[in-house]
Amino acid sequence: PYRRQRQMCIRDRSYLQKLLKEQMVSVNGKAVRANYKTQTGDEIMLQVPDMQTPDIQPEDIALDILYEDEWLLVVNKPKDMVVHPSAGHMEGTLVNAVMAHCGEHLSGINGVLRPGIVHRIDKDTTGALLICKEDGAHRDLAEQLKEHSIKRRYRAVVQGNLKEDEGTVDAPVGRHPIDRKKMAINHKNGKEAVTHYKVLERFGNATYIECRLETGRTHQIRVHMASLGHPLLGDTVYGSSKNPYHLQGQALHAMILGFRHPATGEYMEFTAPLPEYFEKLLEKLRK
Repeated sequence: PYRRQRQMCIRDRSYLQKLLKEQMVSVNGKAVRANYKTQTGDEIMLQVPDMQTPDIQPEDIALDILYEDEWLLVVNKPKDMVVHPSAGHMEGTLVNAVMAHCGEHLSGINGVLRPGIVHRIDKDTTGALLICKEDGAHRDLAEQLKEHSIKRRYRAVVQGNLKEDEGTVDAPVGRHPIDRKKMAINHKNGKEAVTHYKVLERFGNATYIECRLETGRTHQIRVHMASLGHPLLGDTVYGSSKNPYHLQGQALHAMILGFRHPATGEYMEFTAPLPEYFEKLLEKLRK
């Protein structure tokens, strides 16, 4: 049998290892090491320290708002902005900016670190992002995401010349088996991931494409395109360490976002214009 002092959620192995190291895990009343092999009838107890609630402060950071009403807003996230606070990024995030803009009118479903956040994009990915002000709207839109009914179209530039004019990558994405900071196609432990791509323009040594997502796994487009041998330009994590166009991260932009409004039921669609860096990259490639 397992006893717990209070309900908790252990998010990763490193946290459990930390508890073991600090002798906060006992078996039959005695502290044990990580290599202890459990036996039938063992009574295991975890002493979990009180959670420290991070103090996330609103910050007066300008937002590029594509749409806003009393239930939600759609923002155009700039490059080099983290979506929500995390270790090493407690300030200057989209959440800090949205808290200042919306005050207390943000959904609380995803907790104090991610108020209003329904879905995320990477720090160096730009484009349309949905924020919820109210819990009911958040639940409805989260269900639309789960049903894959939210329309998401990305623009990207990949290395090399794609052979096909369009195609689909259907391969599960999960943590890299060796490098835990990366994602990878993982048939054993990954989750379903489907990306449709279509060529918009060819440059010989690079290809401008549109990607349509059925699912929204972490780094999905980056992993899927790299698996085809065509990683995104500027993506030094999944592609080459060389960066001839001096890009700050991958050339990826969340351009179109469409969904059914949670209050009115009306279908709404928004377009985030290509950022300046992306337009300049296309100009260079065309020359």
